[in-house]
Amino acid sequence: MLTDAMSNGEDVLAQDVLSFFTKLARTEPRFLRTQLADVVNTMFEIAEAKSLNEPTRHMAITFVLKLLEGKEKALGMLQKLPRFINTFLEILLNLLLDIKDEPHWHTVETNNENAGVTKGYYFGCSGLEQFSKALGGKTIAPVAIEQLSAYLVAPEWEKRHTALIALFYIAEGSSKVMINYLEQLVNMVLHSFQDPHPRVRWAAIRSIAWWSIEFFPDLQEQYHNQVLPALASAMDDFQNPRVQAHASVAVMKFCISKKPETLVPYLDGILNKLLVLLQTDNQMVQEAALDALSYIADFSKEHFQKYYDFIMPHLKALLVNANDKSNHIIRFKAMECISFVGIAVGKEKFRDDLHQSLQESRVKELDTIVYILQAWSRICQCVGKDFLPYMSRVMPFLVECAQLEPDKTVLTNGPYSSTQKVKLWDEIICIKGSDLLYAKFVACSNLALYALSMKEDFYPWISQAASIFVPLLKFYTHNNIRNNAARGKKKDKETHDFNMAVEKGTAQGGESYFKQLSGDIILALGDALYSEPETKLCAYILRSLGNCLQICGPLLNEEQVCSIIGDIKHVITECSRRKGELTERAKSKDFDVEAAELLREEREQEDEVFENVGHILVTLIETYKAAFLPFFDELSSNLMPREGKDKTAAKRITCFFIFDKLVEYCGEEALKSDRELLGPDYEHFPKIIPVFTEVLCAGKDLATKETTKRMC
Repeated sequence: MLTDAMSNGEDVLAQDVLSFFTKLARTEPRFLRTQLADVVNTMFEIAEAKSLNEPTRHMAITFVLKLLEGKEKALGMLQKLPRFINTFLEILLNLLLDIKDEPHWHTVETNNENAGVTKGYYFGCSGLEQFSKALGGKTIAPVAIEQLSAYLVAPEWEKRHTALIALFYIAEGSSKVMINYLEQLVNMVLHSFQDPHPRVRWAAIRSIAWWSIEFFPDLQEQYHNQVLPALASAMDDFQNPRVQAHASVAVMKFCISKKPETLVPYLDGILNKLLVLLQTDNQMVQEAALDALSYIADFSKEHFQKYYDFIMPHLKALLVNANDKSNHIIRFKAMECISFVGIAVGKEKFRDDLHQSLQESRVKELDTIVYILQAWSRICQCVGKDFLPYMSRVMPFLVECAQLEPDKTVLTNGPYSSTQKVKLWDEIICIKGSDLLYAKFVACSNLALYALSMKEDFYPWISQAASIFVPLLKFYTHNNIRNNAARGKKKDKETHDFNMAVEKGTAQGGESYFKQLSGDIILALGDALYSEPETKLCAYILRSLGNCLQICGPLLNEEQVCSIIGDIKHVITECSRRKGELTERAKSKDFDVEAAELLREEREQEDEVFENVGHILVTLIETYKAAFLPFFDELSSNLMPREGKDKTAAKRITCFFIFDKLVEYCGEEALKSDRELLGPDYEHFPKIIPVFTEVLCAGKDLATKETTKRMC
């Protein structure tokens, strides 16, 4: 039927048949065993038939990939077919040849670095990665390197370009094995740095950029003396600005070494070239040079001191002169770079340029929001309390960003990909949902950082910060924003000294205001526990609640303590429910190694939740001593299962930790609660006590495995 459909030009029927075969390949590939060679050869013929439309040819390739993904069901059968690997690799490589030498690519009139490529090209890239993963590096590496070596010396630039792109995708699919061929790969790519065609040179540089991450740190440590001089030379390619720009990007990617001292000898040459690129009139080249400078400053740290007086004037000039709307992004990338340089050289060196840098950091365009927010946070990290004079200037904008609200009526494509209309600077503006959420996330991160850096001097803004973080505890669109809100509530309380704020006269409202604020924060954290769907974030909220109680616990009234006990009851009940679900999942027929690893991680999160509950209870015991026992008795029946075998080692250690504090702070009155808390373990004190002291002294996280075993 498939052959007839192709012969008669019936593409729709052919695609229906191919779809059926693909489903069969995914579920029962052994059904094809007796005719596998004929079926696969037919698929190869379809994939190579230029007379057929592209979707049909791609479906034939997808069929083979699905067979490969079956691994134990079909991989062995396929590998026995004559020249299967070579033939299928050639088919995939031919897809990457579908590329045109688009003039716009050379003139940098478009940011699309893949100008001229087709859907078939992208399909081939994806197929190569799947093919590599399915076969494994040991099988595909020798075949691919031999085949691609021939492509690299072909007269057609498209083949040389294809070889370099394919090397990356194959390496990405099997990097653990391909790293054994690293010397050969590096030699192949560096040879292409001298290729006469700029798109081939660009692809070679791109390979180095990719491999700087994929083969980190081996590439940096073993080949820095070959790679960095080659990249520096590529920065001189003024006839091809896209090649120049990508050479800077590759330097940036390369500079993630854990041993910056190996790269320091090249700094003089590279920084001189980057400064030349900063002074070109090509914005793409300037942006890439600024990004590279930022990364170099970040990784080189104290080694950057000697270049500060040489680099900073150029950065400040960009900050002042890049005022047009067409190049405003340069202005804020310069600001970003200045902030990285400031952190690298330290407060003393950076202080003189601090004022001018912040004065020039006016936000005029929407797409610069995140740049400026992150730059401000880095500068604050660098100078600490010296940032205080600028707080009144940055806080209004920061608050406005943190309060950006996505349009809840936008349902199409979800909140990330949709375009949102929001109010900012008293104007209605359009912003992509993902950009809005990221700006909101960064703004919340900054608020927490400023509280940490300013300490008691942050007090004038603490109420404002609290009013932002409280509603964000239930911002379910973005987990990281909720995480920052939970941590921010902790930092609101944890990082300022109320007494010092009173002495400085910045603590308006006095103790009564502080008490009210504390109660509101604790109530908000407790309330968030009832609706938080993520176990990990529940643990963060509990940790923040515990830290708040350490500071303001004595200020709580009886009603607030009762509310906290109710919150903890809810958390423990939810833990028990989730534990039952985890146990049932472990019994599933589909339970495999990956599922077991996921289950282990989730159980660790549950242990962290219970540990944080323990810290909250210990804080309340230390604060209220015997007066807390009636509250604790109300909770003890929920705290742990009666059977010791139901407790994990971590939970039992947490119970012993609580028990110790009950004895220490509540004396004989605690004995009844201890029996309730420890259950059957109460009878094992003779063997528990000798090792318990060790745990208390060393810290339960530092206890030896033998100690934990003896306790549990």
